Amino acid sequence: MSRKEEYEQKTEELLLPVLTEYGFECVDVEYVKEGGSWYLRAYIDKPGGITLDDCEMTSRRLSDLLDEAGFMEDPYILEVSSPGLGRPLRKEKDFRRSIGEEIEIHTYKPVGKQKDFKGILKSFDAKTVVITNENGEDICFERSGISLVRLAFDF
Repeated sequence: MSRKEEYEQKTEELLLPVLTEYGFECVDVEYVKEGGSWYLRAYIDKPGGITLDDCEMTSRRLSDLLDEAGFMEDPYILEVSSPGLGRPLRKEKDFRRSIGEEIEIHTYKPVGKQKDFKGILKSFDAKTVVITNENGEDICFERSGISLVRLAFDF
């Protein structure tokens, strides 16, 4: 397991009891380097949406727990936020919740001369994702070839 994966997993383990207490859901935890700084991000949600106060309350508790645990070796910036409108689908529960919803799929390599697709999530498993496009055609994607899957949003 990489350091990145270890930090994400340990952070999620610390966070889950707090979120259960508050009635929130852990959407994702990521540890990434951007612009020379490390960011530890926790994305949380609840029915009706997360508020700024929810994020602040969770951030304070998580920060204390991380300090107590002491496993983070590098300096980092902690961020707790809502997953937003274009929430990525990463875990099985994300896909399950999104069956029948419109999603966007971005592939690493072109499929039929395009890399960006939009359609209704029809099904998924450990290796594939199937959408129904606007023409009513089912398109099956290998998950290993997908760079991003997220809920579609139109303004």
